[in-house]
Amino acid sequence: MPRFLRIDPADNVATALCDLHEGTVVVIGEQRIGLLDTVPRGHKFAITDISSGADVTKYGASIGRAVRAISAGEHVHTHNVETKLDSTAVYSYQPQPAAKLPNPPAESFMGFLRPDGKAGIRNEIWILPTVGCTSRLAEITAAEAQREIKKEPWAGNIDGIYAFPHQFGCSQLGDDHANTQKLLVSLANHPNAAGVLFVGLGCENNQIDEIKAALGDYDSDRIKFLKVQDVDDEITAGVDLAAELAARASTAVRRELPLKALRLGLKCGGSDGLSGITANPLAGKVSDFIIAAGGTSILTEVPEMFGAEHLLMQRASGKAVFHDIVSLISNFKQYYLSHGHPVYENPSPGNLQGGITTLEEKSLGCTQKGGMGPVTAVLDYGCRAAAPGLNLLCSPGNDMVAVTALAAAGCQLILFTTGRGNPLGTCVPTVKISSNTQLYKQKPHWIDFDAGILINKATLEEAAGQLFNLVLSVAHGAQTKAERMGFREIAIWKNGVTL
Repeated sequence: MPRFLRIDPADNVATALCDLHEGTVVVIGEQRIGLLDTVPRGHKFAITDISSGADVTKYGASIGRAVRAISAGEHVHTHNVETKLDSTAVYSYQPQPAAKLPNPPAESFMGFLRPDGKAGIRNEIWILPTVGCTSRLAEITAAEAQREIKKEPWAGNIDGIYAFPHQFGCSQLGDDHANTQKLLVSLANHPNAAGVLFVGLGCENNQIDEIKAALGDYDSDRIKFLKVQDVDDEITAGVDLAAELAARASTAVRRELPLKALRLGLKCGGSDGLSGITANPLAGKVSDFIIAAGGTSILTEVPEMFGAEHLLMQRASGKAVFHDIVSLISNFKQYYLSHGHPVYENPSPGNLQGGITTLEEKSLGCTQKGGMGPVTAVLDYGCRAAAPGLNLLCSPGNDMVAVTALAAAGCQLILFTTGRGNPLGTCVPTVKISSNTQLYKQKPHWIDFDAGILINKATLEEAAGQLFNLVLSVAHGAQTKAERMGFREIAIWKNGVTL
């Protein structure tokens, strides 16, 4: 097993692939370097002397500046490196030639073709509260309806009846109210949901009539509504509606569909210093497979583009998309500043413990989940993707908020990379990918795929083929670890005043 990795020839640091102890001698080319400190797995050490104020370089790009002179062999982290990020970046349109994407190992998957032409990979009934006050009612209704349909001969054709509680929908103003409504409407249009029941209270801001108006010309056989203040027994009424939706959905059958019908979400959470070396590039390779087939991948976590946004801008499919990326980045920086926070307020404590020193370093590793495909569109929060290729979605890095936004954008499944571990799941299948084998062995009930095999067992191409096959099996109906554990949650982004 290799003990360290220098990612790019321009780098002046290397990453420890296992714990390296003080006094260990490493050989880089003809150079022998004795480590001056113990360097934990995922952390960096200098492979040349770095003068005070000079760039510290990883991935062939600056991840910050040295705050003092750093000697070759010294541990490189927050004690001797600081970010260079600020809010004054100026961008110019400098498109790069489009990369040649690898052909996918398969061109189709088995899914459900919906009447509107979209493809689903689950045949579920979703119960969506319009307001937090009905969230618990929605959960009880889902559980009761699931028990009710078990007696039906067609019950096996339904993948489940699920409620997605949240705390919003009332006492919100402006963008918060609009975003809650927009996100719920986008979820209601998701093809993994064969039927949807909105459960409203009757006195909330987010009125059922407003939801209907936002849905537009919706299928009244597929989407139902219950205002609980208007009925005597809201649970029985809800169970009857959910069972009706399930009966109708039970006639759906899986069929072969083109790979281009897939929308793949890309997210990381609890990263470490290996995430940008193993799990994220691996997710990027699978993203390239999907895009090469004419499909769509969606990358979010805008703050974790800061410091790497220029690389995404170079891949813009045209000048209009470039300007959309500039606006996405600039507006999110202003969002930070308007709340009195610097634009570099990240990484998290877990990221720091895992060896990520600055937001630039995290972003350069994080954006690798987007592979090499062209950036074809920028999406507002709560909006659904329409353009094939790599889409950038406006959302914070918060794990639950971001995966919910990806689902609302139409992703049928999400690749979620982690170096620290995370059990989460959302309303669509969430494939957890560990950056290191130790995490995979420690949390086998959380993690679906071990990207640590890239360190000593597999090439990127081999591992990407294995992960792609897992994606296909999940698309065909195999449950992820989060699904097996019953982890299905949503979270809505709140930014404004609550009355």
